[in-house]
Amino acid sequence: MYFHLLFMAGIYFHIPYCKTRCLYCDFFSSTDSWGKEAYVEALCRELQERRDYLEGQILDTVYFGGGTPSQLSARDFEKIFQTLYACYTNLSLREVTLEANPDDITENYLDSLRSLPFNRISLGVQSFHDEELSFLRRRHNARTAIRAVELCREKGFENTSIDLMYGLPDQTEEIWKTTVNQAIDLDVRHISAYHLIYEEGTPLFDRWQRGIVRSIDEELSVALFEILMDCLSAAGFEHYEISNFARPGYSSRHNSAYWNGTPYLGIGASAHSYNGFSRQWNRAAPGARYRNDGFEMEILDEKALFNDFILTRLRTMKGIDLQELAALFGEEKKRFCLKQSEKFLSGQTLEIVETHLRLTRKGIFVSDGIMVELMM
Repeated sequence: MYFHLLFMAGIYFHIPYCKTRCLYCDFFSSTDSWGKEAYVEALCRELQERRDYLEGQILDTVYFGGGTPSQLSARDFEKIFQTLYACYTNLSLREVTLEANPDDITENYLDSLRSLPFNRISLGVQSFHDEELSFLRRRHNARTAIRAVELCREKGFENTSIDLMYGLPDQTEEIWKTTVNQAIDLDVRHISAYHLIYEEGTPLFDRWQRGIVRSIDEELSVALFEILMDCLSAAGFEHYEISNFARPGYSSRHNSAYWNGTPYLGIGASAHSYNGFSRQWNRAAPGARYRNDGFEMEILDEKALFNDFILTRLRTMKGIDLQELAALFGEEKKRFCLKQSEKFLSGQTLEIVETHLRLTRKGIFVSDGIMVELMM
């Protein structure tokens, strides 16, 4: 059985509420806040009912994602943390993250969080260009985003992360470079950057299908990502995962768990869980309609576990530990992986550094194809 050996674990809470829905978002969310109190109560019940899922492992990280978790009040969070402490005694809580929208960040709101265990705030900035923010239907402007980062620091939340988005229609290299440099100037500790995706079922996808907006070409996409890597590297950030950059010592412990096989429990509507041999995911229903009374499950066979190992490890700066691969799946699977890697090694999109097989800078741009080739 493939199971991470560090015996650390994380919990993810999904908070589905948003004031407005962004143009591109396909995450489960709701702009109807009716039943929010009932939803918090349902989270607490689910936490109690599934307290044994992590099998006594040390709870190392907690992450509130969404949706917009900053739509909850300090009192809502107090109820959740009280339940958490009652359910788990084996706690380290080295990282407790709150996702927030910049326009929710006020002095009073941050003050209300100070008595809670939060030590990391992740702000959904996306851009420091007002026209891009308006296009994306974000509720904040660039000035609000800048002030939100500053307020977090002033109120003692030094470990602040921001999300950025590139590949927007009409985005130029100059606009993107301005956004990246603004993020650097704000001295945030962590930056996640994602290419805009036209997800089916979103308003953005509908506009794209009707020709109202046009996606940028691949050449520009590559150029934008190269700007990101060059600027952040020069500023001292480590590119520790394909979409994530951090100051030394500030990599996201919770998100890293998804890439290194650490078990995690997902609480709330549409939340996913993983315990080393299966995946589970809750049904999607917000507010009073969420009863945490059912989930779907996939039991992972050796092939699925191997493919997960390849996919997640290759996304990271360290890459695939070939010794770990052999220990978990056997020497035959290691030989298979190395055989499949030969053309990428000769093409300099993969490299072997000591015992690790990893992407080169050139390989990052074709990583999806490489991962497919290395899977069974």
